[in-house]
Amino acid sequence: MNTFTKEERLCSKKLLDLLFKNGSSFLLYPFRISYLPIAATHQYPVQVVINVSKKRYKRAVDRNLIKRRIREAYRLQKELQLYSSISVSGRLVLLSIQFVGKQIYDFSFFEKKLALVMKKLVLNISGDGGN
Repeated sequence: MNTFTKEERLCSKKLLDLLFKNGSSFLLYPFRISYLPIAATHQYPVQVVINVSKKRYKRAVDRNLIKRRIREAYRLQKELQLYSSISVSGRLVLLSIQFVGKQIYDFSFFEKKLALVMKKLVLNISGDGGN
């Protein structure tokens, strides 16, 4: 199931506001992760939004390149590292991945860092005990 469908993306303005007002966050360079487990049933256990700052990267080409690399690394790792641990709890997790790095890295770097992010995220969510 290495897909990244529309249902896995966090598009709802209401849920985005809820995530940034009530969510927890941590920094694992070059990512700032915000997350919020909520009691809702959904087809997928995680909805994610990926953000790259326009202030830091003026050119849309650079922002899109970074977002594509993050999205691909997430798509390849989500099933094994994230879904298997979170889907047991029966909650929906709202997730924001913000890129705060100062340079454009290659794909292997994003892959390694996102693996660490997912491990830390699973630990934080399981440690919250249902928010």
